[in-house]
Amino acid sequence: MSTTKKLAGVALAAALGVTTLSACGGGDAEDKTAGATDAPKSKTVTLVSHDSFNVTDTVLKEFEQQSGYTVKVLKSGDAGAALNQEILTKGSPRGDVFFGVDNTFLSRALDNGIFTPYEAKGLAEVKPEYVLDKEHRVTPVDSGDICVNYDKAYFADKKIAPPQTLDDLIKPEYKNLLVTENAATSSPGLGFLLASVGKYGEDGWKDYWSKLKANGVEVVDGWEQAYNERFSGSAGGKKAKGDRPLVVSYASSPPVEVLFGEPQPAEAPTGVSTGTCFRQIEFAGLLKGAKNEAGGKALLDFLVSKKFQEDMPLQMFVNPVTKDAALPELFTKHGVVVEKPENVAPETIAKNREQWVKAWTALVVK
Repeated sequence: MSTTKKLAGVALAAALGVTTLSACGGGDAEDKTAGATDAPKSKTVTLVSHDSFNVTDTVLKEFEQQSGYTVKVLKSGDAGAALNQEILTKGSPRGDVFFGVDNTFLSRALDNGIFTPYEAKGLAEVKPEYVLDKEHRVTPVDSGDICVNYDKAYFADKKIAPPQTLDDLIKPEYKNLLVTENAATSSPGLGFLLASVGKYGEDGWKDYWSKLKANGVEVVDGWEQAYNERFSGSAGGKKAKGDRPLVVSYASSPPVEVLFGEPQPAEAPTGVSTGTCFRQIEFAGLLKGAKNEAGGKALLDFLVSKKFQEDMPLQMFVNPVTKDAALPELFTKHGVVVEKPENVAPETIAKNREQWVKAWTALVVK
């Protein structure tokens, strides 16, 4: 997954590249005598991630103080690029843990054998529907829903009910209103394509997209352009004079609009069409050949701990996967709960993703 679901809230963090998040943890930062039989264990554990990983400094420092490890984060572009690099360095990884592979690329990661099985402490608290690998080569960390968002003011002014389902989007009243991202170049775009596959099946999604195209769907390269330029409901879209009141984004987008609003609005200016969603689940795994396997295991335990899970929503704008983690008020007040998102099995995605994207491109873009 490309991590545009984290939206603007992690833009500054994403610019940091390779980052050591804290210097706490005690002991030497690294094992300077690697290879010696009596060498001390490394005190540094390296997390390889996409650019949008983020955590509150005090939360990370608490883990470092309790575990004795210093956490180093190696940011490697979007999730697809980061995963590709780990596949290319299989057996000699750049770090100890990889975070950011999602259910759209999970089978590719597992088939390439880049992870060592480890059942994280606290995994019992993870909701069973998120545990997709029974061998525990990966640990679920967060989830997020790709959904159509709508501009509340537009539909109120026009006295039209906003669409709620995929079926609604092909109705005449929503003609020329939707902008989506290219499924070949964008994670939300791919997720929206997969939502249609989940809803209409492998034999029906093409017919749906033919109707959506006939109803005037606009396709742009990526989320930034769709949400912050073409969508009339976002702060960026208003400045850019966007004229599309429907956009493919995330269920967490309305809380973000509130959080970064200037001035902060009492109510989110955008809503979510909950019958249009595809659920993404992100995982982390212990990399095969990790230099600090013990530290990697401790880090995986931390990622499913209540402390990290409750910190995560306002840092990466995703949902926790554990049963005991509470959402912040911003999410409960301005967000939505997607009860029945569309899903497609990871192995089905792996088998068909490339041909689906090619078929979609030929049908919708060319």
